[in-house]
Amino acid sequence: MSSDLPGAAGALSEKHPTVWEAYAALGEATAHAGDLTERERRLVKLALAIGAGSEGAVHSHTRRGLEQGISEADLHQVALLAIGTLGLPRAVAAGTWIADVTDA
Repeated sequence: MSSDLPGAAGALSEKHPTVWEAYAALGEATAHAGDLTERERRLVKLALAIGAGSEGAVHSHTRRGLEQGISEADLHQVALLAIGTLGLPRAVAAGTWIADVTDA
């Protein structure tokens, strides 16, 4: 299986294509299990990545959000929304991870 995925995800998809295909199918199934728009799903996934403290996932969802036409301001607002729930340090870290992509 040829992969255009970065880093460890790409390596996993190359080494274990059936596992990656099952994971991708699960993602498709959950994406269509409700009425959220593609934009809403991307912002929720960004928020979940911030909450999980996953720098790589924040980078990924920021990149994908930009590709989908979500504005930089909207992506950065998700980090600001994290202040009340996750605290200022986590929100500031998330903002820098988003900036890694938006300022590149």
